[in-house]
Amino acid sequence: MELLITVCFLVLFCTISYFYKRFSQMRSHSCYMLAYECFKATDDRKLDTESCVKIVLRNKNLGLDQYRFLLQTMVNSGLGEETYGPRNVLAGREETPTLMEGHEEMDEIMFGTLDNLFSKTGVSPPDIDILVVDVSLFSPSPSLTARIVNRYKMRDNIKSFSLSGMGCSASMVAIDLVQNLFKSYKNAFAVVVSSETIGPHWYCGKENSMMLSNCLFRSGGCSVLLTNKPCLKHKALMKLKHSVRTNIGSNDEAYGCCIQIEDQQGYNGFLLTRNLTKAAAKAFTMNLKVLVPKILPIRELIRFTVISICKTNNKTAKPSLNLKTGIQHFCIHPGGRAVIDGLGKSLGLNEYDMEPARMALHRFGNTSAGGLWYVLGYMEAKKRLKKGNKILMISLGAGFMCNNCVWEVMKDLGNGNVWEHCMDRYPIPRKNMINPFADKYSWINDERLNFVRMDLSNIILS
Repeated sequence: MELLITVCFLVLFCTISYFYKRFSQMRSHSCYMLAYECFKATDDRKLDTESCVKIVLRNKNLGLDQYRFLLQTMVNSGLGEETYGPRNVLAGREETPTLMEGHEEMDEIMFGTLDNLFSKTGVSPPDIDILVVDVSLFSPSPSLTARIVNRYKMRDNIKSFSLSGMGCSASMVAIDLVQNLFKSYKNAFAVVVSSETIGPHWYCGKENSMMLSNCLFRSGGCSVLLTNKPCLKHKALMKLKHSVRTNIGSNDEAYGCCIQIEDQQGYNGFLLTRNLTKAAAKAFTMNLKVLVPKILPIRELIRFTVISICKTNNKTAKPSLNLKTGIQHFCIHPGGRAVIDGLGKSLGLNEYDMEPARMALHRFGNTSAGGLWYVLGYMEAKKRLKKGNKILMISLGAGFMCNNCVWEVMKDLGNGNVWEHCMDRYPIPRKNMINPFADKYSWINDERLNFVRMDLSNIILS
């Protein structure tokens, strides 16, 4: 009898130990967001209509056709009058960028956001265990991570990673990397810095498909503090629930739809082809096939399955998943008005759902990998984020890649953050988001100009 009791106690003890160990591992594998800090440049870097026109007119390679294309692009871009440009471009040095100017552009963003992040959270730079910097087009030596380690005198055993060439979806790649590293490093702090250099890569040629980047991309970035320390759970803003990465670079069209090249005149630039929309749709669909079963309730999956079966007998039935049964907020990459409209339509979103992305694009432009965090900041500033809410972050980038993740809000949020200075002016109704280019320069579309030879730059400036 005593032997039986002893055996029972041993079995019970082993069972409890096993589940306790599993529970501890699950807690240590958690990824909590403690804070994030978006970059806001000084007012002297604002790219309003007049500043943009001066930059365009400095390019002597452009003619009437290019002016018309740029006018149409800017009018339809969704950008406002307060986005920020790089200093070398505003100063007229876009054709002769220097390495120092590239470093200065990145230093202003990286150090500015990190200083605020460490000050806000009280976490000291030497406490950081993991550092990930994602900047696609600027990869100097020593690396940008080394530059940060040197500036803040971080530990010699810090795990640092520099990600390049991954475009607008790089920030989600960095978050996924940290989540996986947390499985090996317990009780750790991690910092992710997401940004892009605009100045050294300003396109000075005349190819329409390469001038698009000048019209959409603006200066910005964000630094994020993450941890897997269970004791800091109560301080966390959000918890990472799921992360799914999709790369369709094996497809030649997808690989080349968003690529850095030289034009026929030798000017470096970023080529955006017509295959971009097709590649984005394919990558996004493949990503959702993996992500959706993880985030939607069983009842919604059953409903979708039943409708799909009915479709085989009834061609008028269109199966569609209602993502709002599992997701309350949609953080769409502000890559451009067409990107926001396309993703919104495919997901069945309304204007309220797409408002954060539209406003982030209008106020800050497409800031590449940092763009999603301005959208998140808008949601927080508008006090939309409540405890228990789920947020779907959607990012698309060169490669071609679609990297999405889901966050759970840990407490009611309402920090004004980078939006604090202008929150009273937003949202701006779509009917009022009329770009000044349309009023000031619509005359460029006058067909009579096709038959007149003159220097249009003098007319535009007058």
